Amino acid sequence: MNGLRGMATGLAILALACVADGCSSSGANSLLLYNGQHPQLTSALVAAFEKQTGIKVRLHTGNGIVLADQLLQEGKHSPADVYLTENSPELVTLDEHGLLASTDSSTLDESPKHGGSGNWTGIALRINVLAYDPSLVAHAALPTSILQLAQPQWKGKVAIAPTDSDFVPLVGGVIATYGKTVAKNWLAGLKRNAHLYQDDEAVVAAVNRGDVATGVINNYYWFRLRLEVGAGEMHSKLYYFPNGDVGGLENVSGVAVLAAGTHRRNAEKFVNFLVSKAGQEIIASGDAFEYPVRQEVKPNPSLPPLSSLEPALLEPAELGNDQSAARLIQESGLA
Repeated sequence: MNGLRGMATGLAILALACVADGCSSSGANSLLLYNGQHPQLTSALVAAFEKQTGIKVRLHTGNGIVLADQLLQEGKHSPADVYLTENSPELVTLDEHGLLASTDSSTLDESPKHGGSGNWTGIALRINVLAYDPSLVAHAALPTSILQLAQPQWKGKVAIAPTDSDFVPLVGGVIATYGKTVAKNWLAGLKRNAHLYQDDEAVVAAVNRGDVATGVINNYYWFRLRLEVGAGEMHSKLYYFPNGDVGGLENVSGVAVLAAGTHRRNAEKFVNFLVSKAGQEIIASGDAFEYPVRQEVKPNPSLPPLSSLEPALLEPAELGNDQSAARLIQESGLA
């Protein structure tokens, strides 16, 4: 079974939802966006873009992997004009299948993070981290590598969300860094050691409640929880893996114009807006807690400066298309 499709559940339901929501490509001064980003952030970006340009953006929102699989099935008949997602592997997959249009060179110049083919561009960055409860595990006892979480001493002390779309690129990072055999053994260790949750939100909430000592998440989930419950209710902290360990993988959220789209000019304007100073300032504000790709735009002041961290920096081509990662997750019994 195709690894990506194996992780993409509920496709038929989403396809029907798209029909029900009126996901058509009609209207000259419009575009249809398949959105795999957080709805709150995308809504803010869309509202600003519509106000600036007068172009109407119709939204079809869902899990980024599921939407990528839907685009693979729709192929050249897809009604979508733009695809926005949280992680680069979905974009690599679509690019490999020839479903992305060339990104305007002026747009690529605005972002230092984009696919090597020039068919998509990065708009925001996130870092994989470990949330931990200092009452259950001391900072000095935390692992220097994410691979250590598969060791026996971590049994029952770690939480993961293996079916969350953010976990798949992390597995891809382990494969790219150490190879499939190491990744397979690591997942087997996590199968023995880890408490399993549906998504990263549930993981960080469990750690914050004291249900489990540590949890593998993307950094912004911790900050979003703090915004929701208040600083006084945060009983957990964040740990950034040192020395460029793959546990601190830098994830690229990206966007692409779709080759099948019928509103190419509008789509190009939208992609350009996302990497413009105005778009990047929206990403840096509010409750997104992602790092803008434009260095002159300062991130949310709650975030530690990216320059103070030591993330693992893998090119999108190195990270790949999620196929091997999704397959290993399934074979491990975690999904």
